[in-house]
Amino acid sequence: MYSRINVSERVFYLGVNDRRKQLFENIWPLPDGVSYNSYLIRDEQTALVDTVEMGTAGDYTGWVRYLLEGKPLDYLIINHMEPDHAGEIGHVVQSFPEVKILGNSKTFPLLKAFFGLDSNLNEVNEGDELDLGHHKLKFFLTPWVHWPETMMTYDRTEKLLFSGDAFGTFGALDGAIFDDELDFSKYEGEMLRYYSNIVGKYSNMVQKAFAKLSGVEVKTICSVHGPVWRAHPEKVMGLYDQWSRQEPDESVVIAYATMYGNNAALADYVARKLTEQGIRNIKVYDVSKTHFSYIIRDAWKAKGIVLGTCSYNTEMFPLMKQLTHEFELLGMKNKKLAIFGTHSWNGCGAKDLNKFAETIGWDLVTAPMDIHGRPTPDKVRDCDALATTFAAKLKE
Repeated sequence: MYSRINVSERVFYLGVNDRRKQLFENIWPLPDGVSYNSYLIRDEQTALVDTVEMGTAGDYTGWVRYLLEGKPLDYLIINHMEPDHAGEIGHVVQSFPEVKILGNSKTFPLLKAFFGLDSNLNEVNEGDELDLGHHKLKFFLTPWVHWPETMMTYDRTEKLLFSGDAFGTFGALDGAIFDDELDFSKYEGEMLRYYSNIVGKYSNMVQKAFAKLSGVEVKTICSVHGPVWRAHPEKVMGLYDQWSRQEPDESVVIAYATMYGNNAALADYVARKLTEQGIRNIKVYDVSKTHFSYIIRDAWKAKGIVLGTCSYNTEMFPLMKQLTHEFELLGMKNKKLAIFGTHSWNGCGAKDLNKFAETIGWDLVTAPMDIHGRPTPDKVRDCDALATTFAAKLKE
């Protein structure tokens, strides 16, 4: 069914909710689905900004024709070539063979690789402008937010920012398209999970993008995942600024790996002792139960990280190894770290966590604590000192 949803008088929302896909990029869980958003500007000349994932919108080009109301499609603007936004490009070009494709120099090799397209290409550079009539568009190159070709398109006339993957979030849009139609608390956690796991590695490039947008008035953010931010664009921009600066709060994430419950008991013991020291925001995760993307989400903001693992095949537990690998890959900074472990015949779990600490460069607050066998009361006394020292460091 073709819908007509106005972002402004001449700008239309073409978005679709995907509630079937279980894993975004075949890795990130989607318990609440995800939306793919694109936009059509119908002016003296017309422009389609991005598309959606192939096959998710039914007759997507028919929807474009419906909104064009007999006008030709003059431009296809590609802010990002990832297939969840570029998937319908082939169909658009087939349906509108005269359309001029706009992208930057890094867009076109990907366009050729994915769709075999090498004609009607129009390269834009930093600060270039396109006059559609009423709407005057300006282009900002924002590489590595989060692919090398990503860019943003800004409508100087109505202060609309077509932001590509920036300011996006997981979660389907359940009837509410705009931020003033929904409860933001429903999306904030999923926005942070999206940012920390997908964009977070490139936080320095996010800051460079903010520098380019400095002084640019933005009244509406037209994102490609999640709501259109027309009421409070400054709120979501403020969160991205904070997250990309990696400014932690006083929260603590305790993540543990266990086979027979010993490290689970230690994790709960440490959590209780930290609480007794006045730490109030603590989350405890079993890495075998909770997908690492949720642990990363909370760890991104946390000042304190406590990791505990058993030994497994002469190494740390595989899922803890995966989590620490992701921490390294994302370049997470500004953390206080404590380590504990248990072992039976091999003590490599805590030793491997100590190697991780040396690699990532976080502030290892205390020496790693490794218990042989079951964590009996006499063996866990060192946890008291660990919690006391760790809490004091968090409060500094």
